[in-house]
Amino acid sequence: MPELPEVETTVRGLARFLEGERILRVQVNRPDMRRRFPPDIVQALTGARVQSLSRRAKYGLLHTDRDRTMIFHLGMSGRWRIDPEEPDKHDHLVLETADHSFALCDPRRFGWVDLVDTSALEAWPAFAAMGPEPLGDALTARHLHLAFAGRKQSVKLMLLDQRIVAGLGNIYVCEALWRAGINPRKAAGRVSLKALNRLVPEIRSVLEQSIRDGGSSLRDYARPDGELGYFATRFDVYGREEEDCHREDGGVIRRFAQGGRSTWYCPRCQR
Repeated sequence: MPELPEVETTVRGLARFLEGERILRVQVNRPDMRRRFPPDIVQALTGARVQSLSRRAKYGLLHTDRDRTMIFHLGMSGRWRIDPEEPDKHDHLVLETADHSFALCDPRRFGWVDLVDTSALEAWPAFAAMGPEPLGDALTARHLHLAFAGRKQSVKLMLLDQRIVAGLGNIYVCEALWRAGINPRKAAGRVSLKALNRLVPEIRSVLEQSIRDGGSSLRDYARPDGELGYFATRFDVYGREEEDCHREDGGVIRRFAQGGRSTWYCPRCQR
């Protein structure tokens, strides 16, 4: 499913056309996606002005001047289409301003939309339990060291725990651990503070690079302008089973199952 860079790319793409604009028309084409649409979504958004757009973890946030925020999750195949030439049968929600239309298209319908009072966003259940943003100042090596203390679970799975870091997904954890030279099987409690001081900048670096590249276009994901992200062409380990490591002293990339997901790593240079 779209990960943090893909959601950030989506939010930035929408913001170019939506921030400061008034929503003149809201069209709901089906009663639900993964969840039912909020029953008051048409009334709440019609006539509202979009003050800003932002992201929390893998959720997009559209803030209006009515103290209501629309939260959207793209699920596995969701994306926003800006000014589509033709309607699509999978366009489940359409927002229109004076100059543009925005269609939330989701063939598999694993995405969903919610409405929350902006003043209560931090207490929204999914957000209340989340750890710090990986691109923010609150994510530090010390934070991870304290969170990992005494934990026998692998560092890979601990990094995917949204209570520890918000928004990290499988692709970028695999890539960041390779960059930091940390074995994904290693017990989190045994990862040294020195290693975590290497890891935190690499987490930021791989996410920022993917955002610049427009994300990783896996399966159905595309940016709001229809273009495909190309960070997937830069993967060092993800999806590269049996290929040579990009480090001169590296070995061959291996894959194994971990917590219900595939993990890729280099057993020679990740210790």
